Amino acid sequence: MKQHFFLLALVCLVLGCQSESKSHYYNAVNIKTVFEDSVSIRAIEYLDNKTLAFAGSKGIFGTVDIPTGKIRTNTMKYHTKIPAFRAVAHTSTDFFMLSIESPALLYKTAKNGQMELVYKEEGEGVFYDAMKFWNDLEGIAIGDEVNGCLSIIITKDGGQTWNKLSCSNLPKGIDGEGAFAASNTNIEIQGEIVWIITTSGRIYISEDRGETWNTMQTPIINEKETQGIYSIDFYDENLGFAVGGDFTEPDANIFNKILTTDGGKTWKTIADEQPPGYKSCVQYIPNSGGNDLVTVGFTGIDYSDNGGVSWKTLSEEGFYTIRFLNDSIAYAAGKYRIARLVFK
Repeated sequence: MKQHFFLLALVCLVLGCQSESKSHYYNAVNIKTVFEDSVSIRAIEYLDNKTLAFAGSKGIFGTVDIPTGKIRTNTMKYHTKIPAFRAVAHTSTDFFMLSIESPALLYKTAKNGQMELVYKEEGEGVFYDAMKFWNDLEGIAIGDEVNGCLSIIITKDGGQTWNKLSCSNLPKGIDGEGAFAASNTNIEIQGEIVWIITTSGRIYISEDRGETWNTMQTPIINEKETQGIYSIDFYDENLGFAVGGDFTEPDANIFNKILTTDGGKTWKTIADEQPPGYKSCVQYIPNSGGNDLVTVGFTGIDYSDNGGVSWKTLSEEGFYTIRFLNDSIAYAAGKYRIARLVFK
């Protein structure tokens, strides 16, 4: 009980000066399916405020026209292989999608309107998980540990070429360390800072766009292969939240939610031994002063209006990933569908 009040005071102390943006105090969410297919979708990205792009299993990728709801889809094949995509990203001019296992295939939009292959990696243990851009020129994608370090590739020319960082320039990896390719939220960027979460419960931090790196161990549970950090989001350069747990024990809620108020230098467990349990994605709601968070997983949708101190279930409908279009409308994707969510 004392820990609960300490964390509440900590969150209030951090958020109290942001009175211009207060909680929206949502109590419900309306869900409307906009796309259905026999495909698993774990990666969605707004290209602008009118277009949602996505990529998923079976090589399927496409867009949702937000004003009209019109869907466009295509299927990517690489020789006889049909790739599975779990990471997407975009710049102001291009859309990118990255497949998971060997050969890992990274595509970007080409001048002819098609997708062109700009990076390929083959080998034992190759498995890519997430991708994100700092700006129109610099981007990063991450994958599981290979040859003693995490797999990190970086572009500095708008995604036309990608270079893999040498293990000599990265912290030593833990055997089997990787990232859960569950929602394309293993990477978070604020300014020049990038945070990367791993299955071992560690967070990699670079404050110079991937030139140098440090790691820290968080208190999130990571005793089994199915445990670790699954998703991370920051409201600003200081306030961040991460979720995880164990998808094989989705109701377990010990050491599965953590909070930072100092840019990821230190992390504390929050709402420990309280719902929700395992979740695959967490996102701050815009214009809430960092008070409002939503987590999704195959177990449903949960919402906090006090910085993660306490949570309530808004829906038991399952999704893998979610992104907010504004402070009341979001799109979520999961098994066989994409849906439009309106929070009220």
